[in-house]
Amino acid sequence: MKFSAAEASGIAALLREVARAEILPRFRKLASGDIRTKSSPLDLVTEADEAAERRLTGALSARFPQAMILGEEAAAADPGLLTRMLDADLCFVLDPVDGTANFAAGVPLFGVMVAAVHHGETIAGWIHDPMGDDTVIALRGEGAWVETPEGGRQHCRVAPPAPLGGMVGAVSWSFLPPERKLHLLPRLAQLAGTLNFRCAAHEYRLAATGGLHALFYNKLMPWDHAAGVLIHAEAGGYSAQFDGSPYSPRKHVGGLICVPDEASWQALREGLLGSA
Repeated sequence: MKFSAAEASGIAALLREVARAEILPRFRKLASGDIRTKSSPLDLVTEADEAAERRLTGALSARFPQAMILGEEAAAADPGLLTRMLDADLCFVLDPVDGTANFAAGVPLFGVMVAAVHHGETIAGWIHDPMGDDTVIALRGEGAWVETPEGGRQHCRVAPPAPLGGMVGAVSWSFLPPERKLHLLPRLAQLAGTLNFRCAAHEYRLAATGGLHALFYNKLMPWDHAAGVLIHAEAGGYSAQFDGSPYSPRKHVGGLICVPDEASWQALREGLLGSA
């Protein structure tokens, strides 16, 4: 199964439409009752997440009536959807507002992430930036690019490899077990710099366009990573889980490191995790 470039652009236009209709009008205008917690105080949902997911689900179902739609908020209500995704001929995996904590706090750093998954393998990915109004798109085997509303394209390319002491990385350590946090945090000083946007959408965009060298994640829900890992790979990057196995949206545990090449992965994995 493949998407044409025209189909990919059409889905990017859909994400833009949904962001303009459901997300941006609510930015910095949420009432206290429009923000709720889910599994923990770090796990938020807003009226914008739910409205955007409903609209995306309806629009994608209309265009692709045979496709399964797996939204983050729908999966919170019915975890069995994660299992059903694996057998679907085509499943769209949606994160309607990635970076919800930023959105809820009025920080303009959030995105819309969509992945197309064919029998458990990602074949296309989109990360839309509502504030910048452009979309990073990847089609498996066909590269990754940033596309503007006017149709302009800029090819994506990861940063050149760097030694461990020259790497800048986005490190998400909040969901690590306590003992692994204690092991990891002092080791971050080996890197040239670290950041955490609280938004995988923008971290993946930055890595795919050469703005940093490494991404480090522990929590691996598919709506946070399926699109980003494909985009990073199609921009020339290398990714593997902490144990060296390939990433798959089928896997939800085991951590993930994304870097420019395999040698960088070995260096970062050893430097940050060692034998842990």
